[in-house]
Amino acid sequence: MYLNRNYGAPVAGSGVQGKNQQFSTNPEGDRTAYFADNPSHAFDGLKAPNAAQQKLAGRTDAAIQKWKKKYEQTGNTKYRVLEIYARYGNNIRKNNRYTIRDFTRYVDVRISGNELNRTKGHGFGRHMVQKFKLVGPDWLCEVRVKVTDKNGKPVIDPKTKKQAVRIYDFYNKKTKELGEFKSNGKHIPKQLKWDRHVLRSPGFRDHSLRMVMGERVTQNTREAYKKLNAQIQRETGRSNGVTIREQRSNAIPRWKPNQYTKYDPNFNPSVNRVGTGGPLSEAAYRQGQDRAMAKELQKMYQGANTRGGFGRPGGVDFSTLELNYVGNAVKGKGIDYSFKADYVPNEDTAPGYGGEKALSLSSDAFFTWLALTPDRMWVNLNPDQPDKIMDAKFAKTDAGRVLLEADMEMKRDWARTLNPKQSPGREYMNAVPKVDGVPCFSPIRNWIVPERAKVRQQDGGIYILDAPLKVNTAKMDFDAVPADHCSKKLTEQQKQYTVDLMRRLITPEVKKKVNNDPKYKDLRTVYRSRVAAEFVRRQDAQQATDFRKIINSNNLKRWPLRAPHQNWDKRTVWEQARKSFLEGEYTYEWENGGQIYTYTVGGVDFSKSPRRNVSRVQFNLEKPRLDETTKTSVKSETAYRNTDTAYLGGGGSGRAAPGDGADDPGPGDPTPGDPTPSPSQPGGGNSSPPATHQPPGKPGDGDADGELGDTGSNTPIGLIAGIAAALAAVGGGLTWWMRRRRTIED
Repeated sequence: MYLNRNYGAPVAGSGVQGKNQQFSTNPEGDRTAYFADNPSHAFDGLKAPNAAQQKLAGRTDAAIQKWKKKYEQTGNTKYRVLEIYARYGNNIRKNNRYTIRDFTRYVDVRISGNELNRTKGHGFGRHMVQKFKLVGPDWLCEVRVKVTDKNGKPVIDPKTKKQAVRIYDFYNKKTKELGEFKSNGKHIPKQLKWDRHVLRSPGFRDHSLRMVMGERVTQNTREAYKKLNAQIQRETGRSNGVTIREQRSNAIPRWKPNQYTKYDPNFNPSVNRVGTGGPLSEAAYRQGQDRAMAKELQKMYQGANTRGGFGRPGGVDFSTLELNYVGNAVKGKGIDYSFKADYVPNEDTAPGYGGEKALSLSSDAFFTWLALTPDRMWVNLNPDQPDKIMDAKFAKTDAGRVLLEADMEMKRDWARTLNPKQSPGREYMNAVPKVDGVPCFSPIRNWIVPERAKVRQQDGGIYILDAPLKVNTAKMDFDAVPADHCSKKLTEQQKQYTVDLMRRLITPEVKKKVNNDPKYKDLRTVYRSRVAAEFVRRQDAQQATDFRKIINSNNLKRWPLRAPHQNWDKRTVWEQARKSFLEGEYTYEWENGGQIYTYTVGGVDFSKSPRRNVSRVQFNLEKPRLDETTKTSVKSETAYRNTDTAYLGGGGSGRAAPGDGADDPGPGDPTPGDPTPSPSQPGGGNSSPPATHQPPGKPGDGDADGELGDTGSNTPIGLIAGIAAALAAVGGGLTWWMRRRRTIED
């Protein structure tokens, strides 16, 4: 049935692993992939029928069968389209609780989803037959068992009103093993009910049951079969009569794009390339934009096939989404990408949502950093410079909005951290010099810059292992400081002392917030995209890619501000900052004199993207099997090792099509060394990192430390650094200066 040939003799080593344990799982190194054909997925971009098209297609069962037959006879996709339209019309005509009126959602759930649910189970079964060598004269499949109770009396199925029949996926006549394949990790209650009768009935009291499941088994399923196992042991004295083998494997949907396949713009350099989607964009689409929508969609998808082809609807926590990998940017093939995210603790009660927004922000930022020349990658909240808030083009992107808003929030956090009523503000205020009995310190500027990213270049792509941000603090004298400002009475040595103390006590706390607080999540997202864009810039500098026309073009029309921020204005943030600067936003009461202080700081500069390439040994130690997990994630949602972290991606390799070189191996003896289907490597297969590109102008950038502060452009690094320095010097650009106001309370 599965391998398309007969085996006339038993095969050595045949049998399901884990027989001697009630529950067992395959080791990390044994996590493999299998294919599930899903040709209907190629129609995910089909538009809803108009009145004339629906009339032509019809709405009846007869119309469905008519177009289905024509498509099977000719292979012409227009007949498949008419069949889908007929099915949709029939679904609307019936108008019951299963009706889905949104056409695109209907195609995803009822056409593509239902097909994948069927083929995924078959694909997993084939994979397990090959894996465990369940072939030869002793093994049978699709065995039908009439259900009787422990006294041998027929058990009636309340639905059919006839004797119940339990169909087992595999059976061994010699060992008397009954078995069930489940590509997901959840049992069907009705089957469990029949299993309880079968294993206690006279003809099967000496039989065992083997459940083989392809995903992490739910706690409910484990408990249910553990309970059944204990019951069998009590009644028959046999241990491990019921076992679960968690044989985690990844299902890779496979289809061939056509003119009806949806165009996915994420990380896609082309405006019309199809078939570039993947499990991430699909999971985002299926989880909705808010919690209410997530629950509604979850009900719809689970109603179609619970934990079947759709996996775990609502299971991904998109608030934790992070770009993990971008592949080799080969001209004509776009680019592969992979993200990681936590699974939600319980998707049934609190499903995740917001994936489309998170993915779009990362993708749009990636293209923004490619299109912008580095001298435009900054924001400035100087209250005296309303005309120099940020570059005009940058201000029309979400990446620019995120940087400016993060700058404002960093200013607020800096002020909050200075609060003398709590640590470390208390320690700082007590330690700085006092003028007229109150704390006084130098005017300063604080700004956010990238800290050295930790990456691994391998297999033609780059793994972003860590991308921290840094908060810089520096002393700065301003002409605008009032003549009576307390700092005028400090010596240069005292001023420098207050700044050094600031760096030691206050700045680390603000940095911690920038790198960990959820309110800076978008800032961290766009920075990871900056690291990825820098990698692509470097690739393109060596050999032309699909991104060449975008790089340094300053053309951002494809990636504008998205809803709900489409009307966002940089001036609004600047006015908030100016008001905070002039009127104060936080007041601190100094216990010695009842003084009130207000402080402002700021600046973000992403003109550079420094990084350090870790060694292969360190990469394998810190992230074992991450490379294999990532490759699979481009085509299939993949859980990382034994964690609650999911990896999902997409791109040019985001789907597998029959005939693309990724087909299953042909039938043959399932010997221990047989290769198991695995996804193709993103990009090339060269496991050694390419030679570091060294741009002109500054030799030594490719040194052992991996300092990659340049942009990968043809502009000498010295000039880029000079531009950044000039921006920092002109009128306090890229900075906020700190101002202290003193008032006497009544």
